[in-house]
Parts: sequence; C-alpha cells; structure tokens
Amino acid sequence: MSVKETGLYDTLGVVPSATSPEIKKAYRKLALKFHPDKNPGPEAEEKFKQVARAYEILSDEKKRELYNKGGEEALKEGGGSGQPHSARDVFDMFFGGGRSRERNRTKDMVHPLRVNLEDLYNGKTSKLAVHRNVVCSTCNGIGGKEGSVRKCTVCGGSGVQISVSRLAPGFVQQFQSRCNSCEGKGEIFKEKDRCKECQGEKVVRERKILEVHIEKGMKEAQKITFRGESNQEPGLETGDIIIVIDEVEHPRFKRKGSDLLMDMEIELSESLCGFTRVINTLDKRQLVITSHVGDVIKHDDVKVVLNEGMPHFKDPLEKGRLVIHFIVKFPSKGFLSVDKLQKLEKLLPEKKEVPMEGVDVSEMVELVDIDPKTERMRRQYSNEEDGGYGGGPRQMSCQTQ
Repeated sequence: MSVKETGLYDTLGVVPSATSPEIKKAYRKLALKFHPDKNPGPEAEEKFKQVARAYEILSDEKKRELYNKGGEEALKEGGGSGQPHSARDVFDMFFGGGRSRERNRTKDMVHPLRVNLEDLYNGKTSKLAVHRNVVCSTCNGIGGKEGSVRKCTVCGGSGVQISVSRLAPGFVQQFQSRCNSCEGKGEIFKEKDRCKECQGEKVVRERKILEVHIEKGMKEAQKITFRGESNQEPGLETGDIIIVIDEVEHPRFKRKGSDLLMDMEIELSESLCGFTRVINTLDKRQLVITSHVGDVIKHDDVKVVLNEGMPHFKDPLEKGRLVIHFIVKFPSKGFLSVDKLQKLEKLLPEKKEVPMEGVDVSEMVELVDIDPKTERMRRQYSNEEDGGYGGGPRQMSCQTQ
C-alpha cells in the first residue's frame, strides 16, 4: 500500500495497511498507557494528544484516504484536520460511547484503572478518588442571588458572537468567538449579586471516593459504570463515570482469553527422563507438575492443565486452561568427554546412517557458528547493494508498505 507519509501510523505503531480493528486496538493500548490520570507529566500528556489525533484521523475513512494521498498538507488544505476534538474527548467517546454528546446530558467521565492479573483472578475492591463538578448548594446553580441573573443582551444568551468577513465579491466567511460581555455564559448579573461560594460558575469542585469492585475474570478494557456520577450542570441530566480496566502485564503469566500462558525451561535430562516442578498460582496455591520417566518432552512442546486458567466472568467456578510452553535447554559444547559421549550414544536411538558411496569427499564442508559482528556487516552490505542506504530513487521505497 503506497502512502505519502507514515507519521500518524508510526504514532499508533501500526502499518499503513492496518485494518480498522487493528487501529482501534493500538489506540486503546496507547491511550490507556499515556492517559494523564495514570501517567502524569508533560511528555506523557503530549504523547496522549498525538495518539488521540492520529486515531481521530485514521479512524475516519475520508480523512484517512486524504492523509494517505497527500499527508499532513492535504489534511490542512482539505480541511481534514479542522475542528478536532480534544484528546480527552476522543478518549471519552472511544470508551464511553456517544451518549456523552447528548445535549440534555453532561459528558461521561472516563478513568483508566490499573489492575494486576492477581486481582483480576481473585477479585478486589479498589478505592478511586475522582474530582468532579457539583451544583452549588449556596445558590442552587443560579450563579448569584435569585432574580438577579439576566440574559446577555450582546449575544442573546448564546454565549458566542458571530462576525462576518468579506473575502471577495459574493464570498464571505463567518467567525465564531466567545462573548466577552458574559464570558461565554450567556447570562450576566451585577458583581455584588455574584455567589461567593461558586464565584458565579454555578458549580463547585468536589472530591469523591468511588469503591470499584473488580470481579473475578474481568478483562483488559472492560468497563465499570457509575450511573449519574459525572460532572453536574444545572438543567442537565448527570452523565456517568466509566472506569476502564487497564491490565498490568504479569512477569510470569500471559493471558489469552480465559487461558493463562507460561514458558517453562527444562534441562535435556529432564525432557528425556522426567521432572517435577512447582508452579505458584495467582491465588497463592502450589501446583505440582510432573512428567514421568519415559514421557519425552520435546523442545517447543505445549501441554495444558485443565481448569487452572482464568475464572470466567460472572461464572468464576468455571476456569480456562493453564497452557505451558516448554523450552528445552541443551548442554553447551564439551559438557561430556568423548568416551562418555560414546557411552551415551549407545543409550540413545540409533543414528541414521547416510550412504557415502560415490560421494565426492572433497565437497565436505563444516558447520560453524555465526559471528554476530560479521552478520551485522553482511546485512549492512546487503542493504547498501539494494539501495537501502544513501540518497537516490530507492529511498522512495520507505513510503510503500
């Protein structure tokens, strides 16, 4: 697939041929990783904004097509990047659905919550502090004394002013700006009548502690909704607070659906002659894994233990599988003397005899180990031969994925 620029794709860590589900998956992972509530700091916030912008453009078919053909310049000329949502708006709409955009309802608030695999296995109740706006109880959301609030005569109560600029005969352009008279509120009142508690804002800031119940078997990006707990605003229904599970990577187990995957290293002697291992589970039990003598475990073999994976959500007595991938460690060169190797050879299955009659022995070659330094030089030389370095027409290939 040929594209002019790959910057937005690089931001999400996907190739230009990525499908819509792949772009969504990449955005979900990065948005949770760099969300300011979870990862404070200017660098993470900037990355959060970049990821949101990349997703907003690439998730829109028309904007994506425009970007593929002409890059950032085409977006500017074609208006594809005009009026973008804020990074938090993109995040809220992605995880909270479209209900937050309804005019009779305040926006949903979306918060990521980091949860380790042990807590998703066993269940847990976590406390999360959130800050939200609540209607001022002193003025009951009026902003000042009752009867003192009047509609702004400059903007007619809309909070915005429209100005018109004539570009050429028959062509005009409209500009919308915040009304300076009422500061965009649509209402005015005398300073002496302003509510001392909320300073005329109608709402005050409140810190609220939520008890978040993590149920057994919950998954990455699963949502926990607190109805009517979002920011309050006079005259509007209150939206929801939506908690999004951000699963923390585990050092030993990897989750795949309801299965738990793990690697287990064993020695060559154990793969041939049997072994016993103890696995510490996520609920602090100890599973004893045994391979009996004669049960040969080959390198890259996969075995499963039934009913020892993740509990099923809403049905925790049912569990997935524990999937074990075996890595057989082979001994290093010279681990046995020649005479002992000859004895070992007699115990192992017979080697396959290769007929050498009529073979030109002058063509016999030796196997040698790859030298990493030599290999890097060989690859560099190969890339230079193919036009992978330096200037020239071949550089155009980086735009084709």
